[in-house]
Amino acid sequence: MSLLSEALSAIREVVVSNFFDYLLDKLGSFQFFQFPGEKQIQEELEKLKKELLEIRALLDDAEERQIKEQSVKIWLSDLQNMAYDVDDVVDEVETEIARRNLKLERHGSSSKKSRLDTFNDVFCNSDMMSKIKDITSRLKDLEPRKNQLQLRMIDCSKSNRIKELQQPTSLEIETQVYGRDKDKGTILELVFNGDDNGNFVIPIVGMGGIGKTTLAQLVYNDATVHDHFDLKAWVCVSDDFDVTRITKAIFQAVTSEPCNDNDLNSLQRKLKETLSGKNFLIVLDDVWNENYHDWTILQSPFLTRTPASKIIVTTRSFAVSSAMGASFAHSLEVLSEDGCLSVFAQHALGAKDFEGHPNLKEVAEKIVRKCNGLPLAAKTLGGLARTDVDLDAWEKILESEIWKLSDHRFDIIPALQLSYHHLPPHLKRCFAYCSILPKDYEFQEKEIILLWRAEGFLREARDKRSIEDLGHKYFRDLVSRSLLQISNQDRSRFVMHDLINDLAQSIAGDICFKIEGGQKTLKHTRHLSYIGGMYDGIKKFIGISEAQRLRTFLPFRLSNYMPCWVTNDVLTHLLPNLKCLRVLSLEGYLIYKLPDFIGDLKHLRYLNLSRTFIKCLPESISTLYNLETLLLSWCVELEKLPSEMENLVNLCYLDITGINRLEGMPSNFCRLSDLQTLSKFILQKGKGCQIRELGGLSNLKGQLCISGLENVVEAQDARKAKLHEKSGLDKLELMWSEDFNNRNGEIETEVLDLLHPSTKLKELGLRCYYGMRLVKWIGDSSFNKLLSLCLEFCPNCISLPSFGQLPLLENLIIKALDNVTSVGVEFFGKNAPNAFPSLETLEFENMLKWENWNFCEVNEEARKFPKLRELRIVNCPELLGSIPENLPSLEKLVISYCEKLVISIQSLPMLSELDIEGCHGIVYKGFVDDSSLKRVCFSRIPKFTCAAEWLTLGSIKVESLKVDDCEELYSLQENNWGLLTQSISLGELSIGKWSQLVSIGAEEEREELMQLKIPCTIQKLTIRDCERLEKLSKTLHYVSSLRVLEFWSCPNLISLSNNNLPKNLKSLVIIGCTNIRCLFEEGENVNIGSVCLLEHLNISSCPSLISLSNNNLPSNLKSLAIIDCKNLRCLLEEGENINLSSACLLERLYVDNCPSLKVVCPPQTSKSSASVHVKNSKLCPTVFTTSAV
Repeated sequence: MSLLSEALSAIREVVVSNFFDYLLDKLGSFQFFQFPGEKQIQEELEKLKKELLEIRALLDDAEERQIKEQSVKIWLSDLQNMAYDVDDVVDEVETEIARRNLKLERHGSSSKKSRLDTFNDVFCNSDMMSKIKDITSRLKDLEPRKNQLQLRMIDCSKSNRIKELQQPTSLEIETQVYGRDKDKGTILELVFNGDDNGNFVIPIVGMGGIGKTTLAQLVYNDATVHDHFDLKAWVCVSDDFDVTRITKAIFQAVTSEPCNDNDLNSLQRKLKETLSGKNFLIVLDDVWNENYHDWTILQSPFLTRTPASKIIVTTRSFAVSSAMGASFAHSLEVLSEDGCLSVFAQHALGAKDFEGHPNLKEVAEKIVRKCNGLPLAAKTLGGLARTDVDLDAWEKILESEIWKLSDHRFDIIPALQLSYHHLPPHLKRCFAYCSILPKDYEFQEKEIILLWRAEGFLREARDKRSIEDLGHKYFRDLVSRSLLQISNQDRSRFVMHDLINDLAQSIAGDICFKIEGGQKTLKHTRHLSYIGGMYDGIKKFIGISEAQRLRTFLPFRLSNYMPCWVTNDVLTHLLPNLKCLRVLSLEGYLIYKLPDFIGDLKHLRYLNLSRTFIKCLPESISTLYNLETLLLSWCVELEKLPSEMENLVNLCYLDITGINRLEGMPSNFCRLSDLQTLSKFILQKGKGCQIRELGGLSNLKGQLCISGLENVVEAQDARKAKLHEKSGLDKLELMWSEDFNNRNGEIETEVLDLLHPSTKLKELGLRCYYGMRLVKWIGDSSFNKLLSLCLEFCPNCISLPSFGQLPLLENLIIKALDNVTSVGVEFFGKNAPNAFPSLETLEFENMLKWENWNFCEVNEEARKFPKLRELRIVNCPELLGSIPENLPSLEKLVISYCEKLVISIQSLPMLSELDIEGCHGIVYKGFVDDSSLKRVCFSRIPKFTCAAEWLTLGSIKVESLKVDDCEELYSLQENNWGLLTQSISLGELSIGKWSQLVSIGAEEEREELMQLKIPCTIQKLTIRDCERLEKLSKTLHYVSSLRVLEFWSCPNLISLSNNNLPKNLKSLVIIGCTNIRCLFEEGENVNIGSVCLLEHLNISSCPSLISLSNNNLPSNLKSLAIIDCKNLRCLLEEGENINLSSACLLERLYVDNCPSLKVVCPPQTSKSSASVHVKNSKLCPTVFTTSAV
């Protein structure tokens, strides 16, 4: 146990009062049927209730006194364990009552003998009676200890309980940061400076709670930083320094795409390619690992970085910054008293000072002094003070006994403890339960609310608000008190600060346990969690069998894409014996069949089988009468749900997202009347659940997808689904089959018309609809809350509705409406003053017969697309004319494979990204000197008009330009391409399929040949598929800005001249240049090491390559990769005895599929830690001190 954990454990509080209130409510809600002998059960439960009431009357006093009196705390701890046992017994009785109720409801009353059998089998057996008597007796045994402690009754109505929170402010509002302007300026200065001084890694070092992450977030979100970097990523590392996990997280962050690859070598190659030539900023938050070797492996993809690229690291240890090779570490000091006071005011009053509350300033200053400059302490105390903005209440915080219990080594402990101590009892249980979360684990609000619900923490409030709404309130209360925080990486997720997590663990004590390598006695453990690994063997679960009364078995996944194995002993021996489970998750495990024991877990409320490989659920699941949450998302093999699923009468949340093999919903599905969340409703042909059964699910909210609509035979059944009454639905997807054979378009039109949803809908999707027209309600202006609309693959539709009249519509996607030939006034709305007033994204794709986009018929005075930011038109081969003009907010324009379309760009003052591919031509009008255009891509465009003007003016601030297969544009090179040298911003240039290009760089004596003049600002240059390219011009050597140079498939490129390489070049990539024989020109005597600062060299698929150079390798070379060069015989022509001591910085050598390679001579003085990987090559192993693969 760490010193901090010991200190926190010393001030642990045990809260039982709320638990007892919950038990008493349950006992008071039983409704028995009149069976012979039932009175005996009721009498025993009344005795139990009496004992609970007597103890409950003393709990408020005990919970106050435990802060000073250890004996009281021990008594409360024992009482807490007993309360769990009471709950198990009471829940067993309640479950049996529910079973009997359901049986009588489903099957009616039977013979007297049958009813007596039911009673004798369950209620009169000695086991049930002994459980109730035993727990009552154990409560009585506490009486002597209770009397010794001299506990007294407190009138709860007069107790000093803190008031409920005021209405919390919106989470979308950024909290103001105070006192860090100077620190932010220092970090920004390091970020914007080049790495010539070795500040590629920028560590921020400081103690826990001092604000390292907040400072990093300030820099990361700064507008100047956003403009400066091409790619950004934020990754929380924590104490699990798994290089594969971190690399994957970075790759997913910079690409914004999921990644299923778990091979480190493959991941690093992908990441390196993605980052190559880009200015990137990566934040590694909360790093603990001090191992230099681990950092060396992690940084491999960063070796080809541009000088502007940076990594910011937050850590508590200077040793971490040293291991990462940082030349400077920013030590973050405590906040000034004024800064802390502002933080406190922000969280207590929602203001930066006390101007509106001058009477509170003095006591606030005294409280803030106790924070010792720690922002987290000021934040949590501010959240506490916010619950009661009153002078007396704040003075009680200042005078609390908890300050006297503080450990001088940890100044933040009292502030954290006070924040917990003043929570209402119901929030204390919820907060302590969060101790099962792994540190730095990011979670969604819904995820936690479902767990709280399963554990019984969300009792319905007196105003009858729904349990989900109550959970939302509890969650936001914890956020408002800064005990939960919004994630820096994803604003829809949350996280617990490390120190808050430590506090929660200390509060929970033995009740909650995380498997983290160490073991302890689990006799009293009720909630268990762990981080799932690639293989969870039996050793991981040693000791868990001791926790017979475990309620929670919860593995957490740090990645949704990593397949995991679990020992079969968990399913066959461990879990079947945990009869008290309320929460069970097997998410992500390679499980193909779920054993029948699951039906014996009668207390189970929450079952998560997501991302497993089960084909069907055992029928025994239908006996889980208490089950509230069933998660089956992405169970891609699942084909069938239990046939008697209707018995799950308490089921509220069913997630079957990502399941495509499921045949349909079971019969009588409508009996699940409590269902609130249903991700998908599947209709099957003929038998099974019909669409009319949706009518019985009146409480649905959130998202609903209805698939298999082609199987609706009676259109009027769609009316009985009563979608118009389900006002809680935010998102609706209506899906038919992709098979259009034997379909009846008229019936489908009628079905669609009768599936009219509530006008409160926010998102609507329509897919594979076969009707000829879209019904009236789609696009009707009464849907004034609709934000997103997607129509996809509706081959019979001939026209579009008046989507332009939807006032809040932000995103509109129209794909594969094959019979639409014209888009005109009907699309915008006839005589409408404004069309698409809120639309931000518009996309047309695969509209194969679309010929005309007619704007002339629309009212000329009407404003069209005033807020449109992105327009995409993809694969509309018959579309003629042009795109709309006067789009004042358009930032991104993508036109792809619209062969007949001429793009006229005019009045686009905000355009920053332009991507045109496979179109007939481009006409430029109206470009001005201050154009906002930053990124341009032209591909397969035969005709340009006024391109020269654009090259002169429009490109002046372009940062990235890609031109591929555009001969007419290339033909302007002599008089106009040279104008690119005047660009003040161009940093990245890519040229492809320029058939006449011979030379890179200008040569006066060869002006008759096509030459590419290079802008003086260029940092990355890529040349692809240029068949006549022969050489580099000498002038290229003086382009000092060029850092990355790439050649792809240039067959006439035979060699590169040593002294023609850019003098500051860091990375050189040559791929598929089939005739290159020697990388650097034969016969040259110039030492490449003296003219080039090359650090990274990558050569691939160059079958004619024999050697790299006739002289030394670059002296700064750090990484060398040679792949698929079948005739490569040696690295240097002078052979293996050459002295390579000048190339002393080589850190990574990778050789693959070079079967003729006879001699590899890495530098004799290179670092012994260099990474060497050689495959499929004739390697001399004696050369290496490290192992070859």
